[in-house]
Amino acid sequence: MNMQTRDTTTFAPRELRDVLGRFATGVAVVTTCGEASLPVGMTINSFASVSLDPPEVLWSIARSAPSRKDFFTYGAFAVNVMSDADKESTIQFARPSDDKFSGIAWRPGLRGIPVLDAAIATLECETKQIIPCGDHDIIVGSVRAIDGRDGQPLVFFRGEFLSLGQTI
Repeated sequence: MNMQTRDTTTFAPRELRDVLGRFATGVAVVTTCGEASLPVGMTINSFASVSLDPPEVLWSIARSAPSRKDFFTYGAFAVNVMSDADKESTIQFARPSDDKFSGIAWRPGLRGIPVLDAAIATLECETKQIIPCGDHDIIVGSVRAIDGRDGQPLVFFRGEFLSLGQTI
């Protein structure tokens, strides 16, 4: 792709996605409970810390996401930061499926939300605010419980999953 400055009238959504893909991100699976308290989850890379005091985080969900209503109505969610050893289960949560939790080890966390055993970090949150923004909604959560363990993070860059490189 030719790197040149252009305004919004001259680039296509795919070009924007390609440029955004040059920002390497971690990968997480966000989980909640849906109808009949069944576990719900989806893969995200739009996760960030908002505040340390009070502890708050945010992530975004597409307005077209099938599980959007579950995240809106349950009022609690977990952000499960995934390791490079868990690429396949992360992909499982990224694909449409009636049972994304098939073969996935998890335990109930805050208010029963699924916490994935394989996560290298977990933040259990109560939904504080939902902010409409373009074709997504930003979900802000108040962090109520945390957990972390050793492991190498799964990284997403230019449309591919990668392992974290060497320290420079």
